[in-house]
Amino acid sequence: MPLVLHYAARSDVGRVRSKNDDSAYVGRHLAVVADGMGGHVGGDVASASTVLDLAPLDHTHHADPSTVLADEIQNANLILNDLVNTNPKLAGMGTTCTALLLEGSTLHLAHIGDSRAYRLKDGEFSQISRDHTFVQRLIDEGRLDPSEAETHPHKNVLMRVLGDVDASPELDLAVYDAAVGERWLLCSDGLNAVVPDQVIEQKLRHGTDLNAIVHELVDLTLAGGAPDNVTIVVFEVAESADDDASGDAGQISENARAAASASTTGTGEETVSAALLREDLESRPHELVGAARLATNTDQIPIVTRASTQKRAATLLHGNDDELNEGALTASAAASSTTWGSPSPASSPGATQPGTDVRQADHDPRPKPWRSWPLITLAAVLALFFAGAVVASYVWTQSQFYVGAEGDNVAIYRGVSQDLGPIRLSGVEESTDIALDRLPAYSRQRVESGLPAQDEQHARDIVADLRDNLTPEAPPVATPEPSESGSASADPSESSPSASPTESEASPSPSETDLPSPIPSVPGSSAQVSIGGAAAGAMGGNR
Repeated sequence: MPLVLHYAARSDVGRVRSKNDDSAYVGRHLAVVADGMGGHVGGDVASASTVLDLAPLDHTHHADPSTVLADEIQNANLILNDLVNTNPKLAGMGTTCTALLLEGSTLHLAHIGDSRAYRLKDGEFSQISRDHTFVQRLIDEGRLDPSEAETHPHKNVLMRVLGDVDASPELDLAVYDAAVGERWLLCSDGLNAVVPDQVIEQKLRHGTDLNAIVHELVDLTLAGGAPDNVTIVVFEVAESADDDASGDAGQISENARAAASASTTGTGEETVSAALLREDLESRPHELVGAARLATNTDQIPIVTRASTQKRAATLLHGNDDELNEGALTASAAASSTTWGSPSPASSPGATQPGTDVRQADHDPRPKPWRSWPLITLAAVLALFFAGAVVASYVWTQSQFYVGAEGDNVAIYRGVSQDLGPIRLSGVEESTDIALDRLPAYSRQRVESGLPAQDEQHARDIVADLRDNLTPEAPPVATPEPSESGSASADPSESSPSASPTESEASPSPSETDLPSPIPSVPGSSAQVSIGGAAAGAMGGNR
């Protein structure tokens, strides 16, 4: 027998927030939770628009079940971009989205943001989704212990969401085999921020009534302070009963057909939009909660109903009545152009041809090549500018000179005395025979650090000044050779004990023989200060 979902859902504004930015939908084949963000004017619009755009997928026999959910979420993201373009007040709005589509015996998951999906199957409870948050990235990279996540100051910073921040956001996609009796729980972060996973597991594992499970979990969140909106969807996979059969997407009631026809005429647009959504949703069993319910039942978020239902009207009428379909396409494009008083490309003559699906014409999830050209051109210009700047900088360095150390000697270098990573920005232009150890201490230190020169001739002048102020080399020390008489005096009989004092004084003493010749004194001040002319100017300029 075919499989369906048995379900329950509840949403609450919480104890702190003034409005509910969460939305959720669950039916026989689809479950969606969206947590909107964007302050006073955007969060509820983003979540409601996304959920209402995905709701028509709640049926079987999709042409390509493996891609339809991801494609429709990308389509919903384009709608959010269009809403921001037509109303700048919505700039910065976004929403999370966690959705599951049951097709046959397979569950298709699509996820972005920090709303969560938990599963209880074969007695094992686990979190299936991964939070797209800054803190989770730190945990994945091993830079943060999971126990510190809840107290981290940036735990609510999202890295991926639907909205006007990205034309093609990256989704987490997965496929699971569905089994009778398995349970899933989808929720906004308002639940798991207050209620521990162990309690969620306990309720999901031991609860017998799905409605009781969602109400008990919401009540626990409220008791814990509920600083954020909280939304929960719980469903259980079951075999279809006779009364579980759901109609195909194209089968609509006469009231829905009339609402769709009226929507294409543009008469009473806001009222018709809400009526069409209600008729379309009521054609199949479902539960709708949060901002999406508010938008549908009260039409208090008209921008959502206008954007979603014009597209839905053409989809419902497509193929059922050619004349109505043609009118739906033309009126849908015109209505989209007047939303928030801004024109749309679809309103131009010939922009939409009869028989074209408005859903694909206006919100094709595939990237438009012409939209990419400005970015490609800008990237190319920036790359050329950067390459030109690098080349110009290198050419400039090769016009510079400085005096530096080459091993133990002084040398003239072309370039600058810094390196750019592995790239050397200088090379020896001319070597000299000036030894570093013959330079005064101060001069040697400056040479080893690199003495900049104005040009090549200036560098040669610095070398000449260094040569003029070298410390003189010490003369070689004379080493006395032993006399023949000294070496033959081993025989005591040949010694002359009566040597005269005059002869003894004439022989130099060993101490006098070992003394080196006097070293001419060099005034220390002149050695350090007399590096005059260009060299002195260069040292002063580098101080």
